[in-house]
Amino acid sequence: MPSLQVNGTEIHFAEAGAGGTPLLLVHGTLGDQRSFAAQMAPLAAAGFHVMALSMRHCWPGSFPAEGGDFRIDTHVADVAAFIGGLGKGPVALLGHSRGGHIAFRVAERHPALLRALILAEPGGELDETLGGKPGAAVQAGAFGRAADLVAAGDEEGGLKVVAEHTGGPGAWDRRPEERKAISRANARTMIGQRNEQRRPYSRAAASDIRTPTLFLYGANTQPNFVANVRALSGAMAGSKVVEIPNATHGLPYENPRDFNAAVVAFLQGL
Repeated sequence: MPSLQVNGTEIHFAEAGAGGTPLLLVHGTLGDQRSFAAQMAPLAAAGFHVMALSMRHCWPGSFPAEGGDFRIDTHVADVAAFIGGLGKGPVALLGHSRGGHIAFRVAERHPALLRALILAEPGGELDETLGGKPGAAVQAGAFGRAADLVAAGDEEGGLKVVAEHTGGPGAWDRRPEERKAISRANARTMIGQRNEQRRPYSRAAASDIRTPTLFLYGANTQPNFVANVRALSGAMAGSKVVEIPNATHGLPYENPRDFNAAVVAFLQGL
């Protein structure tokens, strides 16, 4: 399994294709490089050098018993250092859910590293300048409950809380076993997310991003993810939005054909 040493840690990644535009994929909460299994071959076949990252402390690594640095800012710095370490110039960066938030912050802080940005239902909260309500940290509350369950030894209960918050009632029970296995392998990272210090999105930050950007969302997703896409895309001049049919928040898994087609069409149209 290939890896790159950045910021004192080893970032493992899956890789497909060679010689084309580098395309980095950043997973969300409870994910790892395997979260993009359905993207690797199709995107490589379209001419991209695809790399799906496993973020710090995610499988094949582990969340340390004594606690670890799982802050958003640390993961943003890791992605930026990974891109620099590749030595291949600006890349296309795709982030899903929490990975979308990380990708957004990379674009905000390191625009010279990116030639394109794809945000698939970026996770997090909106501040008041984007229509958010003061103190309405709904996602943070749900994830905090999940972290408490995991820390108390009820990993399955914590994973169910996250799945139902992002996918609606019954989402965990409907989830395929291979996807559950990925979540179980990363369950203890929920403890790290307690102190991830994820700031809300602001209009000022969004409007400053000039990287060509595509937003993706599932046609059957939760309202908060649609709200994020609408607010952020409205603040980012020239951004594009594509609805992925027959998908909820797990759109890369649930409808990879349309997800991959939207990514390829956007990147090939730049």
